[in-house]
Amino acid sequence: MYSLRILWYIFCVSGDFVKVYSTATEECVHILQGHRNLVTGIQLNPNNHLQLYSCSFDGTIKLWDYVDGILIKTFIVGHKLHALFTVAHAEDSVFVTINKEKPDIFQLVSVKLPKSSSQEIESKELSFVLDYINQSPKYIAFGNEGEYVAAVRDFSLSVYFFKKKTTSRFTLSSSRNKKHAKNNFTCVACHPKEDCIATGHKDGKIRLWRNFDDDKKYTYTCLHWHHDMVMDLAFSVTGTSLLSGGRESVLVEWRDAAEKNKEFLPRLGATIEHISVSPAGDLFCTSHSDNKIIVIHRNLEASAVIQGLVKDSNIFTGLMIDPRTKALVLNGKPGHLQFYSLQSDKQLYNLDIVQQEYINDYGLIQIELTKAAFGCYGNWLATVEQRQEKETELELQMKLWMYNKKTQGFVLNTKVNMPHEDHITALCFCNAEKSENPTLVTASKDGHFKVWILTDDSDIYKKAVGWTCDFVGSYHKYQATNCCFSEDGSLLAVSFEEIVTIWDSETWELKCTFCQRAGKIRHLCFGRLTCSKYLLGATENGILCCWNLLSCALEWSAKLNVRVMEPDLNSENIAAISHSSMGSDLFVFKPSEPRPLYIQKNISREEVQWGVFVPRDVPESFTSESYRWLNRSQFYFLTKSQSLLTLSTKSPEEKLTPTSKQLLAEESLPTTPFYFILGKHRQQQDEKLNAALENELVQLPLTENIPAINELLHTPAHVLPSASFLCSMFVNSLLLSKESKSAEEIPDDVDMEEEKESDDSDEENDFTEKVQDTDNTDLGEDIIHQLSKSEEKELRKFRKVDYSWITAL
Repeated sequence: MYSLRILWYIFCVSGDFVKVYSTATEECVHILQGHRNLVTGIQLNPNNHLQLYSCSFDGTIKLWDYVDGILIKTFIVGHKLHALFTVAHAEDSVFVTINKEKPDIFQLVSVKLPKSSSQEIESKELSFVLDYINQSPKYIAFGNEGEYVAAVRDFSLSVYFFKKKTTSRFTLSSSRNKKHAKNNFTCVACHPKEDCIATGHKDGKIRLWRNFDDDKKYTYTCLHWHHDMVMDLAFSVTGTSLLSGGRESVLVEWRDAAEKNKEFLPRLGATIEHISVSPAGDLFCTSHSDNKIIVIHRNLEASAVIQGLVKDSNIFTGLMIDPRTKALVLNGKPGHLQFYSLQSDKQLYNLDIVQQEYINDYGLIQIELTKAAFGCYGNWLATVEQRQEKETELELQMKLWMYNKKTQGFVLNTKVNMPHEDHITALCFCNAEKSENPTLVTASKDGHFKVWILTDDSDIYKKAVGWTCDFVGSYHKYQATNCCFSEDGSLLAVSFEEIVTIWDSETWELKCTFCQRAGKIRHLCFGRLTCSKYLLGATENGILCCWNLLSCALEWSAKLNVRVMEPDLNSENIAAISHSSMGSDLFVFKPSEPRPLYIQKNISREEVQWGVFVPRDVPESFTSESYRWLNRSQFYFLTKSQSLLTLSTKSPEEKLTPTSKQLLAEESLPTTPFYFILGKHRQQQDEKLNAALENELVQLPLTENIPAINELLHTPAHVLPSASFLCSMFVNSLLLSKESKSAEEIPDDVDMEEEKESDDSDEENDFTEKVQDTDNTDLGEDIIHQLSKSEEKELRKFRKVDYSWITAL
């Protein structure tokens, strides 16, 4: 995560977007989208602080008005851009890092941005500045109001002076000398007013370089507090303080660049990866390895935290959905479960499972949260944690948490030490609607699966409930690898390596077994709804099997290297993701037929590790077969690099708003309280105007409402009448019917009795018609006034009056 702060906003790169956050409310105000590849750099326009530059791997530099959230210009450079820098004195130029020939050799070049009134401009004029640099923006810095630029790589520091157009290089001792084994440069920062360069190193030291305009008279002093590598450096606006951060999760402020004058902001939660300073100098900002941004006041007090989806070293629990909050649940901070709202793109809270202080030491064996599952519609949560230093020293603990309505959180109810003698491979609740007593099943490598039930644990002091083991099952001492309940909870499936066993959940008797000898079972799940009679299993040898529980036979099998298999709880659909050397492919199918409903090749170039269906609050109504399986749920999946992705029903062109529409400020209103008032009012006005305009258009009849067409399409062919009979009926059904005739088309000899009979009903409708007429006056003068029935009657009466006496005058 790369962040930058100005005035009341923080700019954060997130994939191919740039998110604009408010420092006061911590809310995302705008999402600047327009790049077609990863955004690699953002910088404020030094000549207009209400504008922002961004660069991307797509070879473009974009200029944004971030206040309104609109795109102003796009500069097409053509090269893959890795970093972006701006300098105040270079009004029509920016600096970017590009790749030249060899994949690990990068150059710093100046790009001239031509002035033009067009939206897209080609910027092909590049000027070379520095060679042999690192691609990361932390390795390049401009100093003393843009008079020089410093770049570090490996053990060398390069400084380019713009006025002299000369380059000075300084080299530290290499790793061949054990004394200087960690002299590698890790970051660089330049003093904004003086000729001073600060460099961070792998050994935790900070070096301050001076007199670097002379290769022989240069000097440097060392500051040392970090015990590990320095991740980033930043000077304050005035240059009186230097900020540093690293893996200790502590922000250090070095005042006057002195070893003695330093202040600390500790316990920030994760490794500090980036540090930025606001242009006014009143706020600092740090971004962390756990996908978090912290806004810090000048007095080193944290004022705001913007937490994204926490990235853990390993996701053992998989992706789960909290039935109560519909939040995504998975591993978060070490020893925690994170509850993340997909709708608001914010973390709701962390649940401390391990309940021990985390010590950041690479040599220390930590307690890992390996399994978790929700049961009974979110009333219960089961977790498994383990710690193992040696093969024979396994510490295993299972905890069951009960949801407390008063505290609106989970409270520890039961703790079981060593529930199994070996690693737990799976756990699942029986979530059937008619289930009377909550039931939990755990499977283990010790060759057993255990059934845990909720029992009364009351005493003389208080009423309580607790969990206890009710049944232990096994099958020929094979390792139990997976377990799952059927939709109605009547059957339990447990896989023992290559064999699948089916158990009766009432008596815990073994009913039948399935064995295809196609390898160890990797995934196991039952079908749902109309496909509840099927059981699916994916093996490590790349075979997907579907068994029929009624016939106890194999229904079908397919050769597919399934890495993820997830059922949709709201439909019969099942999503399976396979992996190959080309990438990961998605297959959506129903167990009742092996033909997939949907296939998406190469949904990710890297391996997909987990997936989950998220129920929609409001079902969609996609008519296309490609997206119909997404009507009730949305599918999310997590890659190996812990990127959370989902499938969109919109094309890339639809997702990228056209420039003409972006320039409308109405469509870029921030989501403030005023927006919810004014925005809805404007939307209602637009809906009224559109409705009035639609009334002027001729409405064609819908084909599904025409009986003739319905009969033609739904009646069997062998009972249909002759084509000559159907032709006239079909053609007549397509003709437009006139709902109301005008005054001229009505004959003069209209029966007056009919008019009298309708007078009463017309008088009742007069009031509503008048109200509608007054409402229509607000829509504009262009809308044609339509006569009411009473007004049409008056016109008819006038037509019947004999005006021939006028000719005698």
